[in-house]
Amino acid sequence: MQSNKRLTNDMAELLLKISSMLMTSGANTNRILMIINKFAALMKVDAQVFINHKAFIISLKDMETGGMTTLVKRLPPHIVNFNTISALSKASKKAENDGWDYEKIKQKITKIEKLSFHSRWLTLFSVSIAGAGLCIVFGGDYISFGAVFIGTFLGLFTRQFFHKKNFNAYLATFFGALVSSFITICILSFFPKVNPDIALATSVLFSVPGVPLLNAFTDFMDGYFITGLVRFIHGLLFVISIAAALFVVMYLFKIQSI
Repeated sequence: MQSNKRLTNDMAELLLKISSMLMTSGANTNRILMIINKFAALMKVDAQVFINHKAFIISLKDMETGGMTTLVKRLPPHIVNFNTISALSKASKKAENDGWDYEKIKQKITKIEKLSFHSRWLTLFSVSIAGAGLCIVFGGDYISFGAVFIGTFLGLFTRQFFHKKNFNAYLATFFGALVSSFITICILSFFPKVNPDIALATSVLFSVPGVPLLNAFTDFMDGYFITGLVRFIHGLLFVISIAAALFVVMYLFKIQSI
């Protein structure tokens, strides 16, 4: 009986780990529950999951022995990683098709957990090029392009630095947007004929919380109103952080509007 209880606890811990990886990587609630239920069925357990933005609670019942357990896991900071979501989705489908057992699932999840992010410098360069490119798309010139590239690069670098220091996510976003917009306007101040409006607006686009807001919408549509509301407020606070940073820069440089 003790062995069965321990195995049920191990299964619960594994499912909590999968849930945590999905939530912090940016998966919506429906996808999380779908993947968890697939793995739970293969382990021959019934899983009941309570999802919160900061923690998960999972209750498992072993369908063969009747053993039950409930565990709680506090979630680490959220960092969007679509590679993790994709890998876990593919693993759940393959596990369902091939009939994986607990040990096989555990081995696969351990491998996925070790997947590395893209190179930090590649991310900085790519995001900066994207932001600068949007500046051109919205009507900016090549001077603005260069200013936005440098501003975005330094702003994202700042935000990553604060995240690594475990700063509050909203403050990290504020300082990242502040540095990005401030550097962009400082560069453009050497070119008085260039209109700074487009450059200022596009310099903070890397901070826009698209994933939380999109997940909030999908959660509302799927009927997960509490989780959707939390995600919406989470995204809204990021938007307020960006707006506050822009307000500071516009006030310092006496920019009337964007």
